[in-house]
Amino acid sequence: MRTLVNNYLIFILFVFAACTESGTEDPKKTPEEIATELLTGASGSQTWSLENGGSVSKDGATVTSDFSGFEIRFIANNAGNTYTSKNSNLLFDTNGNWAFSGANFDKIILSGIQPASNKEISFTKNQEKLRLEFVVPAPQNARVDALAGFYVFDLTIIN
Repeated sequence: MRTLVNNYLIFILFVFAACTESGTEDPKKTPEEIATELLTGASGSQTWSLENGGSVSKDGATVTSDFSGFEIRFIANNAGNTYTSKNSNLLFDTNGNWAFSGANFDKIILSGIQPASNKEISFTKNQEKLRLEFVVPAPQNARVDALAGFYVFDLTIIN
């Protein structure tokens, strides 16, 4: 009887150990990995758009109609961090690279030559929505001067 109880206890310990070992958790993500996933999703590539209730404001005034069909896709993979955009009304480049600005990982900088390029863009994600906030300062050239202002893009995920 004692052998049976001992075998039973050994079996329970074996099962318990196997359950805790097989249920290994994902390794802890760094703050940078977490922030990257906010922009790019778990797959490393996420498209954001104005569809389903998105909006754009400039200096507090709604200008969503100026960006009809706007989309921006953030990609992060072994080749680097890239983005593509469309229907940006010449505010964003059609493609380029992105990088975090600073160690808080709540701001990005996009490469390119358009007015939103090389500016700090603050971002926050709340469930299925992404908010981008940035300033395009008034420069010397008239085309960009027309685009100068404080922008808020409220975007939704495209599935």
